[in-house]
Amino acid sequence: MSYQTIRVRFQESICFLQFHRPLANNTINDQLIEECQQVLSMCEESITIVVLEGLPEVFCFGADFQGIHDKMVSGQQIEQSSEPLYDLWLKLATGPYITISHVRGKVNAGGMGFVAASDIVIADQTAQFSLSELLFGLFPACVQPFLIRRVGFQKAHYLTLMTQPISVQDAHSWGLVDAYGPQSESLLRKHLLRLRRLSKIGILRYKRYISELNDLLLQSKSVALAANQEVFSDPCNLEGIIRYVEKGQFPWMD
Repeated sequence: MSYQTIRVRFQESICFLQFHRPLANNTINDQLIEECQQVLSMCEESITIVVLEGLPEVFCFGADFQGIHDKMVSGQQIEQSSEPLYDLWLKLATGPYITISHVRGKVNAGGMGFVAASDIVIADQTAQFSLSELLFGLFPACVQPFLIRRVGFQKAHYLTLMTQPISVQDAHSWGLVDAYGPQSESLLRKHLLRLRRLSKIGILRYKRYISELNDLLLQSKSVALAANQEVFSDPCNLEGIIRYVEKGQFPWMD
């Protein structure tokens, strides 16, 4: 199949899914969400490992502010529902395959959702991780359940409040990254050599079991969606996005 926002290749029982919006800093739009959902649906029957990758300089940089801006200035209705994205992350976290985020470069905002939803996170030494939403009066409502599940409440809370990037070394010590090194491709290959020995039915049963042990993601869904709707419906926040896109100014700047 042909995709506009991602690149996909299959290698035996492994699916490599690369975010590929180089002109948009690998930001998330509706089409990227839909295309990723299509690929994950294809993977349910026989794929045992899904590897998420970005570009060398940026893994995924969160919401597509340029796209939001363009819709607003053209008078189009802004779709506020984040349920498709939340459901995509749920598939990564609970689906019948092992999910790996291979991170190089920057990860921000919604990009953190992909990382936190993954079973394993491998990174190179250029990787850095941030949640910048509060700078715009927003907050990472849908990311938080996945991030809390992975690193704990206080670290997710601190990342949200500070809005500044943390290094791959800190991300590793916090448990956000499982393994990192200067040759992350080699590190990924070593993981795949081991993981590809696991059976599809074994992975399916284990992922189902883990999801039942910790149902935070499903419990948090309605609260997260409502909170996200609130902050993205605020006219002041939307005006701040427009100003940032048009003038490069943050909301607190004159």
